[in-house]
Amino acid sequence: MAKSRFQISKRDIIAEFDNSGKNVFAYLDISIILEKNRGFWRLPVSLTTREFIKLMLLYTKIKKVDFDFPIRRVTRFTWGDASTLSLALSLENNSYLTHYTATFLHNLTEQVPKTVYVNFEQSEKARSDNVLLQSGIDRAFSSPARISSNTAIFEDYKICMVNGQFTNRRGVMEIVTDENEKLQVTDIERTLIDIAVRPFYAGGIYEVLNTYRKAQGRVSINKLTALLRKLNYIYPYHQAIGFYLHKAGVYKETQIELLKQFDFKYDFYLTHQMKEREYSKEWRLYYPRGF
Repeated sequence: MAKSRFQISKRDIIAEFDNSGKNVFAYLDISIILEKNRGFWRLPVSLTTREFIKLMLLYTKIKKVDFDFPIRRVTRFTWGDASTLSLALSLENNSYLTHYTATFLHNLTEQVPKTVYVNFEQSEKARSDNVLLQSGIDRAFSSPARISSNTAIFEDYKICMVNGQFTNRRGVMEIVTDENEKLQVTDIERTLIDIAVRPFYAGGIYEVLNTYRKAQGRVSINKLTALLRKLNYIYPYHQAIGFYLHKAGVYKETQIELLKQFDFKYDFYLTHQMKEREYSKEWRLYYPRGF
């Protein structure tokens, strides 16, 4: 009965998905579409979402995609083909592409990263009243960086879900690809901040430096510094950002000086666990020897 009624309404069902304006669906999305159209499609009340999806998989172009993360499996359904980036963004609500993926989308790297970085922000929390101490900074950066293990393999890619701090999506924009896909991604200024904060999500410090060089002429340092103040990090990442700008050798001194308007109360580190290092008095920053 359900199969025959599905076949009768198949043309209308396909039209609904064709005209939905999206090509990636969660289970709940399909359930909502089914309940909205069940009467019009004359499908029996007894037909569950799970059974409806089985019929869709048999008789339409919908496809099922599973993502096996360490603590859960996430299933999505694509209406025809969908890009890895669109699928990655569908895994968490209000997420956006970030770090190495953002540098690639902004044409700031010659590499083709095989890891897709997706940021879904933590909920807003009260700022800690803990006082930042030099000993705490030293201890944190002598230890390994905390890297997300919330990853899943999809075809030739690894998808890494980064549960970043709450920023209210500051510095996030929408881009439209050549394939007419709309993607949420950090803008160039936010991307340069993010990769200085977490260089291990951007190919490492040498790749970060190359990205800073390529961004010259396209980035607004005024906008970057204003955004950095709003992000209000506990650690003095402005010292690392200023160092990258100086080291890139392509920025005006007036641009670099904007980073010197921040406080310089602490010695800081370009990255974690440096075995041999040098020190920049100008930026109060330790960096790997020979960098």
